[in-house]
Amino acid sequence: MLNFYKTDSGILSEVSDSLDGVWVRMVNPTMEESRRIANMYNVDLADVRAALDDEESSRVELEDGYTLILVDIPFDEVRNNRNAYTTIPLGIIITKEAIITICSENTVVLSLFVNNGVKGFSTKKRIRFVYQILFRTASVYQAYLRDINKRRSQIETGAIGGTTEDTDLIDLHELESNLVYFATSLNANRVVLERLTRYERIEQYQDDKELLDDVIVENRQAIDMTNIYRDILRGTRELLSTMINNRLNNTMKFLTSITLVMAIPTIISGVYGMNVSGDWMPLSSTPYGFFIICAMIVVICITALLILKRRKML
Repeated sequence: MLNFYKTDSGILSEVSDSLDGVWVRMVNPTMEESRRIANMYNVDLADVRAALDDEESSRVELEDGYTLILVDIPFDEVRNNRNAYTTIPLGIIITKEAIITICSENTVVLSLFVNNGVKGFSTKKRIRFVYQILFRTASVYQAYLRDINKRRSQIETGAIGGTTEDTDLIDLHELESNLVYFATSLNANRVVLERLTRYERIEQYQDDKELLDDVIVENRQAIDMTNIYRDILRGTRELLSTMINNRLNNTMKFLTSITLVMAIPTIISGVYGMNVSGDWMPLSSTPYGFFIICAMIVVICITALLILKRRKML
């Protein structure tokens, strides 16, 4: 998909022709669309297609006539029949005439700009637009991180309430995988931001530099949140594993105690079931001997239960 946008009096509108000061938004573009933009703005086709490769690393490249910026942005997806988060590359190409964004998916990072949801946004201020995209990226990272921590808290609350299941451990593993993706991408973006502060070729005004400083702070905060939430999540996963093992031990202890108590009548009835002379069996000739033996079995079982309960075996 290929769209051209331009701001006029602070309002973003879609235009049909490629004009100066436009934003070219490419979402999973075809090869024909990529060639069209590459020829139109004198950009290498490989740079236009770079962001479509999921394995592409974040970087900044200064080419003749344009600058390529590749960063990783957060993206929500369905993985293993569960809602999960991952990261995908976003390519930003700055030319003298326009700014070009390339992404394989329609992401929420850019949707806010399309809906005129960013204050002070202008397609003509290309460097500021880039920093606003990076600032929006860091903000989305933080929003997704808070959602991950909220889901972790819900799983932990359910576990404390006694409803821990194997699926909870799987969900925690998925959340931990999300944090690994985020940590890797945020650190790669940090390197890109540090390079942007050093490149003199990228013309920046004072307001742009201040915005870049804000982006660096927000990205660093997202990195800190990722590390903190990953440590907390790891502790939650260990807690759930310990609770599951402890409940299994308690169940086995209870079953062992019940088996021990049930063995008492089995042993007594087995002794009286021996094929020997009745003269040698106690209470064999006593009236109501069967009921007396049953009462003794009940007393012995109750005594055993009380002893086991006192020893906290039940």
